[in-house]
Amino acid sequence: MIELTGIPVIETANLRLRGPKTADFEVMASFLASPRAQYIGGPVSRALAWRSFGHLTGHWLHRGYSMFVLADKTTDAALGMAGPWFPEGWPEPELGWSIWAPEAEGRGLAHEAALATRRFAYDSLGWKTAISLIAEANHRSQALAQRMGCTRDGTFIHETFGASQIWRHPAPETLQ
Repeated sequence: MIELTGIPVIETANLRLRGPKTADFEVMASFLASPRAQYIGGPVSRALAWRSFGHLTGHWLHRGYSMFVLADKTTDAALGMAGPWFPEGWPEPELGWSIWAPEAEGRGLAHEAALATRRFAYDSLGWKTAISLIAEANHRSQALAQRMGCTRDGTFIHETFGASQIWRHPAPETLQ
């Protein structure tokens, strides 16, 4: 197995944000097969989960950035993903997040990771703006976006996933 190199690691209070490892696939596949993945195109088969995992990994190669895996600082267990993302067909660069492991939900980890990866996108990638695309019924992610200071900025219709709300992040110069 070849491990991608050159992916930065971001340490937060509870997480190590790192590149994906093959062992992370099982947690992601379980999440994507569950009803919990309904707001990001799931539930999907294991085969489609593998394609999604390849998309996550390949984004690092082709864009030079991607979502980070949220790893438990103590055990390195994969808990979810968050970070900069710009797949083909997206209206502009996005900051996304999802919690894969049920035991990681409700602990503020998505917020912690999203803040850290937004700072990375602004400081390291030089982004001047970012959006988050959030499904209309995903009230938890909408609340997280509001908590991060985001404001509604229209709707995006994706050819596969349908309608998503566009949430605009505050500009880097307005953040402390």
